[in-house]
Amino acid sequence: MDKKFKRTLVTCALPYANGPVHIGHLAGVYVPADIYVRYLRMKGEDVLYVCGSDEHGVPITIKARQQGCSPQDIVDKYHKIIKDSFSGLGINFDIYGRTTSQTHAKNASEFFKKLYDDGKFITKESEQYYDPEAKTFLADRYIVGTCPKCGAEGAYGDQCEKCGSTLSPDELINPKSKLSGAEPIKKKTTHWYLPLQDYEQWLREWILDGHKEWRSNVYGQVKSWLDGGLQPRAVTRDLDWGVPVPVEGAEGKVLYVWFDAPIGYISNTIELLPNDWEKWWKSEDTKLVHFIGKDNIVFHCIVFPSMLKAYGGYVLPDNVPANEFLNLEGDKISTSRNWAVWAHEYLHDFPGKEDVLRYVLTANAPETKDNDFSWKDFQQRNNSELVAIFGNFVNRAVVLTHKYFGGCVPPCASLFDIDKDVLAQIPQLKASMEKNIENYKFREALKDAMSIARLGNKYISDTEPWKVAKTDLERAGTILNISVQICADLAIAFEPFTPFAAERLRRMLDVCLCTGMDHKKDREGAALHTVPYGEDAGKCPGSDKCVCLSWDILGKPQIIPAGHKLGAAELLFSKVEDDQIDAQMARLDKIRKDREEAAKAEAAKVVTPQKEECTFDDFGKMDIRTATVLEAERVPKTDKLLKLTIDTGMDKRVIVSGIAEYYSPEDMVGKQICILANLKPRIIKGIESKGMILMARQNDGKMRFVTPAESLVNGAEIG
Repeated sequence: MDKKFKRTLVTCALPYANGPVHIGHLAGVYVPADIYVRYLRMKGEDVLYVCGSDEHGVPITIKARQQGCSPQDIVDKYHKIIKDSFSGLGINFDIYGRTTSQTHAKNASEFFKKLYDDGKFITKESEQYYDPEAKTFLADRYIVGTCPKCGAEGAYGDQCEKCGSTLSPDELINPKSKLSGAEPIKKKTTHWYLPLQDYEQWLREWILDGHKEWRSNVYGQVKSWLDGGLQPRAVTRDLDWGVPVPVEGAEGKVLYVWFDAPIGYISNTIELLPNDWEKWWKSEDTKLVHFIGKDNIVFHCIVFPSMLKAYGGYVLPDNVPANEFLNLEGDKISTSRNWAVWAHEYLHDFPGKEDVLRYVLTANAPETKDNDFSWKDFQQRNNSELVAIFGNFVNRAVVLTHKYFGGCVPPCASLFDIDKDVLAQIPQLKASMEKNIENYKFREALKDAMSIARLGNKYISDTEPWKVAKTDLERAGTILNISVQICADLAIAFEPFTPFAAERLRRMLDVCLCTGMDHKKDREGAALHTVPYGEDAGKCPGSDKCVCLSWDILGKPQIIPAGHKLGAAELLFSKVEDDQIDAQMARLDKIRKDREEAAKAEAAKVVTPQKEECTFDDFGKMDIRTATVLEAERVPKTDKLLKLTIDTGMDKRVIVSGIAEYYSPEDMVGKQICILANLKPRIIKGIESKGMILMARQNDGKMRFVTPAESLVNGAEIG
């Protein structure tokens, strides 16, 4: 039996404030969360919508050093960019806080101190890398060197971004501190750890037994971690940027960002509702839902619940509907490679098309597997679906009502079978939408909403009221009455998905929307298009004069009464033109080309790592000599092989070499080369080859001869 809740607390993963948000973040977390919140509010439910910037951690300090500013400067900059991007897309939280706030510092410290006092941590001494010149411990990202796998310079202590290999600082060749350039040393340090293994059995019972309804990707990842056995996880680290560890002997240590950040949900709630926050976090009748991305599943399903369990008294998440990753034009979105569509740039490049992005990201939502965003699909969905179906239907319904009935909704007379059929389908689609949204299947719910638009578009096309009006105005009035009711249905159904268009549609219909209340302290950045219930309901123009939409009336007949005066018709959606798409594709092409050029330039610097040592005796076994090419010809039925007749000073012999793609036979005749003379002969394409030509492979892949700088006698020994 489903548990009944009095309120719903929705949290969104705190975006990291060292860069803007992109479409991958939006598709994975923020758009689906906003859909869910809008839906619940339209049903009149009590919802608290919490998010904020994650502003601590090593990457922020690295960026600050790179840009010659303070970490605070970095987070101030990106906090504003991120917050404005969300608001620009209609994603307006009850609070969008920050982990650098005083409220958070106090709350996070208190949280740590209670666990510390209750003996929930263990301490471990370990050796970690230390910069003797900068006099500070180094995070893995602060250590760089040569990659042991591919030889690339500038590999980090945790990863080589050239070959993608996961590394440890111990594996780097010639490791250096990014701070001073000094060679790091190992130094002992003590940290506190949360013993996750102590919560393993409880987690199994709570999630694996108690939440089998969770998405398979979430459930499967949790099971994999639990089956692999949990280990203690450090909750502190040596760093000068973050919440100081509030115990004696912890100077120079801060709370680890993974421990610090999720507490930010609680801190932001306290900041917004200092006297009322506990009912949202500690009442059993509160439903907690975490919207996160795939990379945060472990933290929100294992680590954070273990922290809350250790503290005691907190509610645990009822669901964690994590999405998979979104790719861009078939390639993984990467902030470091600038391979992304940034939210703030989109808002600049496509003004007035906030909803189009929301729609496309929902239609392509990576709910159960990775999915792809392409600009051509973006254009097609806008032009063929939003414009040609949704917008076309609304425009025809409103314009024709103005044309034949002066903008007043005509009365509904006798219903034909076609009328009854279309009206009967809408409650069914509503029920499907509800089921899908409540099960976090937003892509399917969007299909249901668009099916209402398709119904309306087909209905008005099939009934042709512009023709019927010439002979039967009453019948045309009935058709347009039903069409206007479907428009009202769409104004409700699309509010969670395309709130800006829904608002324009309500303006055309001259109606308002009841969406429940939010919990903001002021109206700045308030949830779009909200007409509150309760004590603020009087701000609505008045129930006797105003048609007020809500989720409950979706699919009901005669939502808008006959005689109601419609507003002016306006464009619901506009086409996305080819030149707009071409500009975006050109930008991506430039990024791709710049990346390729940078990769080539980087490859040119790479030297293959030295092979393992050999002795002088090993080298002495090789008889390397000078020789001159006398004759050269291609080996038949091959593309790469040349047959070379050479004078070694000792004899004339044949060597077969795979150099035809670099040199023609004509190029070879008369060339002095170096050979390994005592290589055991072998048969190649029926030809006995005695020796091997010495060549060097360039970074561009081309092979070049190792040849004497001046002419030498054939047979001269090299050694």
